[in-house]
Amino acid sequence: MRAFAAEDAITPPPTNAIVFTGSSSIVFWKSLARDMAPLIVINRGFGGSTLADALYWLDTLVLKYKPRAVVLYEGDNDIGEFDATPESVLKGFETFVARIHAERPEARIYFLSIKPSPLRWAKWPQMRRANELIRAFCESRPQLHFIDVGSPMLGDDGRPRADLFESDELHLNTKGYELWTSLVRPILLEHESRTGKRRS
Repeated sequence: MRAFAAEDAITPPPTNAIVFTGSSSIVFWKSLARDMAPLIVINRGFGGSTLADALYWLDTLVLKYKPRAVVLYEGDNDIGEFDATPESVLKGFETFVARIHAERPEARIYFLSIKPSPLRWAKWPQMRRANELIRAFCESRPQLHFIDVGSPMLGDDGRPRADLFESDELHLNTKGYELWTSLVRPILLEHESRTGKRRS
């Protein structure tokens, strides 16, 4: 958090941008700004985080930037590390949405689906159920969008594609982020290029 504060002091980020937040899958997306261009994005991921952490730091990492949209990746650690139930992950996301819309009622919120990974494959049934619950919730509200980054990561054998992961079998490699970019960027361009400033 101190590093983010120092970064903001040196180069104050714009308001009305798109804030990406969540766990290490966001942290390690080093090419995010380039991948989402011409949209202006702010990366505020922090490693090892859960939905509870995202809520705790929501003012500091998201709302202070007065974003027009928020992209969230959480749930992976909730279930994979702390054995949270799919229902509790949904509840956390519902609270996240309510908190943002209390201050930014027009903001669009995008949930990146929990990804399947070789390391946490045993937890995939619970993760898949959480994705199903959150997808249904997103489909019930026009300002919410569920982006399925998980299904395309499964191979013909129905298991996670090893070529998308680092050697730890959990975090994405360059090819993995290229896949995510191909899935996320078109959806953001469709909804976010209509309003707000674009990168020149």
